[in-house]
Amino acid sequence: MDTSIQLTYLLSAILFVVGLKRLQSPATARKGNGLAALAMLLAVIATVLETQILDWTWILVGVLLGGVIGTAAARLVEMTSMPELVGIFNAFGGGASALVAIAEFLATPGIGASTTGVTILLGTLIGSVTFTGSFIAFAKLQGLMTGNPIIFPFQNAFNALLLLAAVSLGAMTLGVFGSGDSQTLFYMFCGLALILGVLLVIPIGGADMPVVVSLLNSYSGLAASAAGFVIGNTVLIISGALVGASGLILTQLMCKGMNRSLANVAFGGFGGTAGIDRSEIGQRPVQSADAEGVAAELGYVNSVVVVPGYGLAVAQSQHELRKVGDLLEERGVDVKYAIHPVAGRMPGHMNVLLAEADVSYDKLYDLDEINDDFGNTDAVLVVGANDVVNPAARDPQSVITGMPILDVDRARRVIIMKRSLSPGFAGIDNDLFYMDNTLMFFGDAKESMAELVREIRELA
Repeated sequence: MDTSIQLTYLLSAILFVVGLKRLQSPATARKGNGLAALAMLLAVIATVLETQILDWTWILVGVLLGGVIGTAAARLVEMTSMPELVGIFNAFGGGASALVAIAEFLATPGIGASTTGVTILLGTLIGSVTFTGSFIAFAKLQGLMTGNPIIFPFQNAFNALLLLAAVSLGAMTLGVFGSGDSQTLFYMFCGLALILGVLLVIPIGGADMPVVVSLLNSYSGLAASAAGFVIGNTVLIISGALVGASGLILTQLMCKGMNRSLANVAFGGFGGTAGIDRSEIGQRPVQSADAEGVAAELGYVNSVVVVPGYGLAVAQSQHELRKVGDLLEERGVDVKYAIHPVAGRMPGHMNVLLAEADVSYDKLYDLDEINDDFGNTDAVLVVGANDVVNPAARDPQSVITGMPILDVDRARRVIIMKRSLSPGFAGIDNDLFYMDNTLMFFGDAKESMAELVREIRELA
């Protein structure tokens, strides 16, 4: 039995690695997710057999209940709510890991300053921070609380002192110094960890939410890996380490996409509109066009680059957008899609949207691949994007200075589909709206896109 269990764990670990690898591309992501789910199922079965849990009743109830909830969530959640769902997943993952560590502590009283004791504290700390921090991120994304940074004087110093207090309580719990009831001290440690998760996320604004979601995902993986060390489960260690490492790499890439350090994201309080003078936003004259005019601009050119943004997700107009692309290609227009690394509200948001609409993955280009092409592009269609195309990033005095942007303003014609001239997450005006080569196509993206489809079909 031991050999078969270990082989099952090995197969599970391999499936996790292969599944994660296949998540790199929207074309293979669904199969990769399926492989990872199969890996988890095998790991659960092997763990139940190894620990001699012979009463399968509650195991089966948990599997069935989780499967029903997961299936319903996957099918019913709208793409606009996907970041919030990911936030909840991160919270539950971190919370589950923390509970495993807490249960192990309660099962082994007087554990002392051992490797297992330290690992239990790490698992509890990371899992608890992930749990409350992810729910704060969820509340910000869902609009249940302000998306602006919540900042108070000496906040970073206070957080540092809180972390130091948690570490001190942890050391006292393990009997490194001081004396007292270890269980009471441990509960106090857990409470401080939960509070720390809240305080670490509230100063982060809406513009940085993609980075926060990615970072919290990494935390949930690290917490799971720590839980694996606590209970001596190899596959949990491996899968948690994979999630933690990939999340950290993705976080680093997201920070690079914003030209900011992780420390600046975590402590900078960027991304809200509080304190920004908005009196002049939308006050300058713009050129606007209707669906007929936009169809003429797009239908008689050689090349078009589409730039999707969060507004595309809000309007759920990705399927209509694909129809526009197909119609233009039928007219001989070269159509490409430019994806900014932080477009949307979570990593890969735009890739998922376009994949859902069956846009071919080989038509998607990231910032580094497409930016040099804009100078030779006839027309750019911006759908609901804002900060990621704002030329203000080249202004040394701007709050988004240095942020890598898609250089759409260098195209011969720029058409922006947007409800209004309202600012993006950064809360600043977009100079692109007022340029001579820009046309604003106002309205709901889904309705406007449907009108555009009809007008392109009627072109000669």
